[in-house]
Amino acid sequence: MALFKRKAKAEKVKGEKQGQMKVLKDAFALVRKHQPIAFLWMILSFVVVMSIGLILGLNFDHPIYFSIIAFPIAFLAAFFVFTRQANTAAFLSIKDQLGAGASVLMAIRKGFTTTTAVSVARNQDMVHRSVGRAGIVLVGEGSPAVKQLLLDERRKMERFIPGVALTEVIVGEGAGQVPLRKLQKHLKKLPKKLNKVQLRELRSRIKAVGGLNIPIPKGPMPINRNAKIPKR
Repeated sequence: MALFKRKAKAEKVKGEKQGQMKVLKDAFALVRKHQPIAFLWMILSFVVVMSIGLILGLNFDHPIYFSIIAFPIAFLAAFFVFTRQANTAAFLSIKDQLGAGASVLMAIRKGFTTTTAVSVARNQDMVHRSVGRAGIVLVGEGSPAVKQLLLDERRKMERFIPGVALTEVIVGEGAGQVPLRKLQKHLKKLPKKLNKVQLRELRSRIKAVGGLNIPIPKGPMPINRNAKIPKR
């Protein structure tokens, strides 16, 4: 039994290493395609750090010792440049694709829970909803007409879940818009207006009313005595 456990553990470690290598390989491919100059910056950063270590070593009469210390630092500097460029290349690869903003929002691991495409227009404009300590954040992407989708979605939120802080964000490069590469950072910098208890309650209320991607009927809301009304 112990032998099988060790074998399973070894296979798991091997699988994780293969997964990491695949991610690294894909990142290299992205950088080579979208940011080819990044490799020159990597080499330059490595050479600069090694040169500084060698100069310090010559000044202190220990060139080999300082070179040995400088090597891993130079490697880390080059790898840091690579990760930054890979991040930029990843954004460039999805910049003009449908639902690029949704991909970025879903990549936020902590702080926000995102429901993608809560509202979609025929011209493929769409609105995503992220919920976090900042309240409800509605993120629109597409043509300038997405502003109307955002307004409609805001009205839905205010009608079903009143009193909650609402923030609207439009992804783009124009005035008043947030570039795709800065979208995550923008959301994380939003002021926190809810505590953890309030956030759990908000998520429960949103879950109770579903995706909310439904038309708002004109006039007074019809009364259904059997309908469950979400707590406010």
